[in-house]
Amino acid sequence: MSQIAGTRARLVWAVNLAALLLVLLWTVPTFGLLVSSVRDRDQIAASGWWKAAFPSTASAFVRAGGADTAVQEGDLWVISGTVLEKGQRLDAWGVTSRAPEAYRPGETAALKDGQSLTVAADGSYRLTSPTAFAGGRGMRIFVTTTVPPRVTTENYARVIGAEGLGQAFLNTLTVTIPATVIPILIAAFAAYALAWMEFPGRALLIAVVVGLLVVPLQLALIPLLKLHNDIGIGKGYMGIWLAHTGFGLPLAIYLLRNYMVGLPREIIESARVDGATEFQIFRRIILPLSFPALASFAIFQFLWVWNDLLVATVFLGNRHDQLVMTGVLRELMGSRGGDWEILAASAFVSIAVPLLVFFAMQKYLVRGLLAGSVKGG
Repeated sequence: MSQIAGTRARLVWAVNLAALLLVLLWTVPTFGLLVSSVRDRDQIAASGWWKAAFPSTASAFVRAGGADTAVQEGDLWVISGTVLEKGQRLDAWGVTSRAPEAYRPGETAALKDGQSLTVAADGSYRLTSPTAFAGGRGMRIFVTTTVPPRVTTENYARVIGAEGLGQAFLNTLTVTIPATVIPILIAAFAAYALAWMEFPGRALLIAVVVGLLVVPLQLALIPLLKLHNDIGIGKGYMGIWLAHTGFGLPLAIYLLRNYMVGLPREIIESARVDGATEFQIFRRIILPLSFPALASFAIFQFLWVWNDLLVATVFLGNRHDQLVMTGVLRELMGSRGGDWEILAASAFVSIAVPLLVFFAMQKYLVRGLLAGSVKGG
């Protein structure tokens, strides 16, 4: 026995290391998503989120003014302007994409037809020509700049306002809260009956609940939608509440039943001797003692419904006023695939509420899962 105990003690470090790796596996990307959501497009394109606290180098081109902006100064025609935005510092510049860093700030490039271009350290440029400029579009000036780190909340303002995520947030709350509460209420009654009440067919019902845990919900989507249409529910909040309730009940009943069956029998028998009804025992004894299991399932169900897209698409619809947050993010991925700052802000808004729920109730999640996994009857 001492060898077994010693072996287990030596493996503690491996368990702790695995737990730490799992925490990092989820925490690091989430933190990176938060950092990216407060950076602008240029910063995201120039460097990774882990470099957000340091200045970044970016390369781009700026088009000089056209011929219509030229002014005559003595014998020369001059086009002037700036190649920098606020906060940028010029490192190098060029006139071709093959040599974008050919010149240092303050140097002059000799161009064709006697033209010349000078770009100063402050970003101001001066393009001169001995003859009038021709053509409508100005030449391209390639610049390499250093951009200081900066934080912006414009991404969140665009997402919540212009991108329609605010309405989707309310739609998701409208779906998630009832779809979490209703299964818990029903499953708590069913779990108590299967755990502490004797009636014919109880063992068969328990077997059916366990069997339903392995049935893919995709098999039931179309038949259930057809049933909703036949009975007049159609697509709407009532339909999606009932769908999530049906899909979540097997796991809820299984977890709560395994937890309740492990509660002290003496307490329940004493209550029955004192004349308490089954409903009084359930309400005053079972529910308070089963709070960890109820909370653990509530976390599971809340996260599942909040992050759901398939069930919402089938039972709620695809109109803009019906979309949940995952539906809006899907549209943003399709239409704004290059706007990573918008996608990062949208994604972080969508996970903010589940993170708050998880961290607020995580201790109940662990207690409920451990109790439900080792107790049975």
